[in-house]
Amino acid sequence: MTLQMCEEAAMAAIALQASRRRADTKPATALRPLDPDVVSAALAAFFIGRNSAGLWVAREAQGRVGGLFLFKSSAVDFANRESAPDRCALVFPTETFELDVENRGNFLIVLAEAARQMLTRVVTRLRT
Repeated sequence: MTLQMCEEAAMAAIALQASRRRADTKPATALRPLDPDVVSAALAAFFIGRNSAGLWVAREAQGRVGGLFLFKSSAVDFANRESAPDRCALVFPTETFELDVENRGNFLIVLAEAARQMLTRVVTRLRT
């Protein structure tokens, strides 16, 4: 099995999982600015977590850049690349949150999101 086949299977599984989520799922959390007493403003910081569809989200704390990913390691690598040559602080919120900036991560996620939305519509029609 090739890496591309694995990614396609993972995207299909995520889309199916998202289509089965119940309507009473908690809404995504709005990310708050980091406390300057905890993380220095001179240090880049990234929020790494999952969105409501189960995808990994990496978003710079100031909202300048972000991306969607299939794997946590890809989100962490993205944060490290974007803050290079310096390192960055990684913050892992326990709540889900949505990417609110342009997706500069995995471009296939856009296709997966479209597939997820289509699958959700089909499942909704079948249930009615």
